Amino acid sequence: MGGFFGVASKEDCVFDLYFGIDYHSHLGTRRAGMVVYGDKGFDRAIHNIENAPFRTKFDKDMQEMKGRYGIGCISDYEPQPLLVRSQHGTYAITTVSKINNTEEIVEGLLKDGYSHFMEMSTGEINATELVAALINQKSNLIEGIDYALSTIKGSLSIMLLNSNGVYLARDKEGRTPIVVGRKEGSFCAAFEDFSFKNLGYQTYKELGPGEINIMTHDNCIMLKGPSEDMKICTFLWVYYGYPSSSYEGVNVEEMRYRCGAAMARRDNVKPDIVAGVPDSGIAHAVGYANESGVPFSRPFIKYTPTWPRSFMPTIQSQRDLIAKMKLLAVEDLIKDKSMLLIDDSIVRGTQLRETTEYLFNSGAKEVHIRPACPPLVYGCKYLNFSRSSSEMELITRRVIERLENGNVTDEVLSEYTNPDSEKYKEMVEEIRKELHFTSLQFNRLDDMLEAVGIDKTKLCTYCWDGKE
Repeated sequence: MGGFFGVASKEDCVFDLYFGIDYHSHLGTRRAGMVVYGDKGFDRAIHNIENAPFRTKFDKDMQEMKGRYGIGCISDYEPQPLLVRSQHGTYAITTVSKINNTEEIVEGLLKDGYSHFMEMSTGEINATELVAALINQKSNLIEGIDYALSTIKGSLSIMLLNSNGVYLARDKEGRTPIVVGRKEGSFCAAFEDFSFKNLGYQTYKELGPGEINIMTHDNCIMLKGPSEDMKICTFLWVYYGYPSSSYEGVNVEEMRYRCGAAMARRDNVKPDIVAGVPDSGIAHAVGYANESGVPFSRPFIKYTPTWPRSFMPTIQSQRDLIAKMKLLAVEDLIKDKSMLLIDDSIVRGTQLRETTEYLFNSGAKEVHIRPACPPLVYGCKYLNFSRSSSEMELITRRVIERLENGNVTDEVLSEYTNPDSEKYKEMVEEIRKELHFTSLQFNRLDDMLEAVGIDKTKLCTYCWDGKE
């Protein structure tokens, strides 16, 4: 995943830029960068943030950099922002993207005379560099940005900085957000709208799908209007988003309360306590507890002094260990209790199985698991949701493969995504047995979408039902 922040200010923008980027730290854990433009031109800093938070790595840069315009990002993948020199002049660019047709684009560009691309240490091409190459195919920046949005398959939102200001371009289907804030003498733009509130900005507008704007210190001008069609990621509310975030006017925390309440209305178990797996499961659990009347409890506490951020290594065995180390159990709240535990989702199932085993070893009588979203059956094509390299890493797909003896077709999968079908019930029971839960009941897709509360046709549900 990743997030970005940009500022156009009458005065120096670095303070706002620094803290605005930092407020996106929950969206990325590997690379971060910031670029400013001022009287002396461009100044850029990029650092690895795998072993230290953003503010620690960029504190010295923040004190030394000066500029009125700036952009920056937190990224899980490529180093950025990049500085690019082209026929459009020099500009800085940062993106939030998942590009599925990279090879096709690269081959086309090389065939048309583009000279080369730099490879990252992973052997992959930097996605932001690829976007810049597409922009440079056109005679002006606006046409180039629009061309990049329409060419890539996946998702792409852009911030681009030059001497004119900060260009903003939201994904053509609005899969990720861009929100503009305003205060006296300054405009800003962000992935997360809460990131600018403590800096004195008020929400000015939210870009629509495919919309392109340019932001200066005294204005934010639309250069290309939005389209009507939207497919914003529903998982923003379920998992990605920080509790204080809002997308399309819908707050994350409130959505999770409604989500948990809907789950409670469909449940018939009577546990002693309801708990949520920190962090994203907690609000769902509060909603469940409020609706059901079952007391909310915190048998798991996140150790924030040394795990304040969502760092996860790339090796799965290490990820599982880190996830375990972050959470401390309160055994007095577990022993002899029938527990209902809510997590945002089940992906591979490894961590929840280990958590459940620990709860039983600590004296829990029952452990009922309630994921806040439906079973994940399809790997996301639009956001870098997880590091899964194959859909077969999803526990649902492994179970379906086993139940169907390898004969898995789109028609078969559609049966497993229908919560009223026998195949769905059989899949859920197989997952329950494999992960050693007392009971397992997923949230329904219709209930989850109702909890979001916006037009369902504007929400992407691909990972649950395979519908694009």
